[in-house]
Amino acid sequence: MQATRWAQVWMTMGLLWFLLAIAFAPTNKIYQQGLVALLWLPAMVFAWPARARLRELLYEQRWVYLPMLGLLVWSLISLLWTIDPDPTRGAKRLLYIAVFLLFFPVFADARPERVIRVMQWGCIGLALGALLAIIKFYWVNGNSWYGRIEGLGQLSHPILGGYVIGLAAVWLVHWVPQTRWMRGVWAVALALLGMFVVLSQSRGAALALLLSFLAMPIWCRDRRSRIVAVSALTLAMLAFWFLEPLVMARGVSYRPQILMASLQMISEHPWTGLGLGGNYKVMADGQYFDHAHNLFTHVAIELGLPGLLLWCAVWLAVLREAWKARETIYGQGVIGVWLFSFLAMQFDAASLTGTPRAEWFISWLPIGLASVLVWARVKTDACDKISRSS
Repeated sequence: MQATRWAQVWMTMGLLWFLLAIAFAPTNKIYQQGLVALLWLPAMVFAWPARARLRELLYEQRWVYLPMLGLLVWSLISLLWTIDPDPTRGAKRLLYIAVFLLFFPVFADARPERVIRVMQWGCIGLALGALLAIIKFYWVNGNSWYGRIEGLGQLSHPILGGYVIGLAAVWLVHWVPQTRWMRGVWAVALALLGMFVVLSQSRGAALALLLSFLAMPIWCRDRRSRIVAVSALTLAMLAFWFLEPLVMARGVSYRPQILMASLQMISEHPWTGLGLGGNYKVMADGQYFDHAHNLFTHVAIELGLPGLLLWCAVWLAVLREAWKARETIYGQGVIGVWLFSFLAMQFDAASLTGTPRAEWFISWLPIGLASVLVWARVKTDACDKISRSS
């Protein structure tokens, strides 16, 4: 049933909505409503017809989903002591996360190329959004060229916008279209995405993007990845040469002080944390900050050390699964997405279990994409067996 044409169109619209409406939806409420209708609903409708695929996934990636189950259960238990005045809100968000992760294996239906194709089109759409944001910010609104660009829609925050656009550049550089004219579109889109990250002046996004490109030859091991790495390093050096005053002006933005204050908060509730959805502020250097600016310390503050260990187990298991499929185009893309997301988490990520938002691109999207690795690896193994027998 999930393989029928109308079902695939429905789910394709859902994934494109998740990728593009973050920038183009007029309000966050409309974005959430669209996800319910186009992504959550088909995932639940087609879960039962796709149960054989899901059983295969849970068996092959049990080292991902056992700690994931533990994390979800521990998060639910933490609602008993949470400081959130409405604990049911946290439980509902956990359901959203579970259904979101369910969507990818149901949609792919053992065909990773489906996901790659939609992600490519989503990336081109985000590149168009980046171009429109550049035009609006500098030409329509008349801001100075050294102003920090703001994206469209939910990407209006320079840091979060930089992370989403930077991540899109990472999966686009791994998943190159096959046709010549589409490769021209690909090159323009990649240039626009990179330009947006630079103009956002988000040092965390720029550093994560640079390191992801530099490390690309480790798992790709081809001429194209080496060209990407050298080109990225050259462009980074030129950008730093021209933008050094802007890059250095903000110093370290209180990150060391926030880290030390976060560790102090963790030590006060090491085993239980504040509970899922606990609204907290970090006091550092005489100032209050809305979050820990680091996803791992944020998880430890909310869910304690047990939650942190479970999240680390999930995150490392995703890398393990991606590395096993590193000989495939899909696996290489997931490794790149994982590395960028891991680096981005260290600087500004502030939410793990919030409603779908920009942070989901660097937390739950890599895990969702990794669920399709099972069939990418199976296809490669089958091709290897055929080549050895011939």
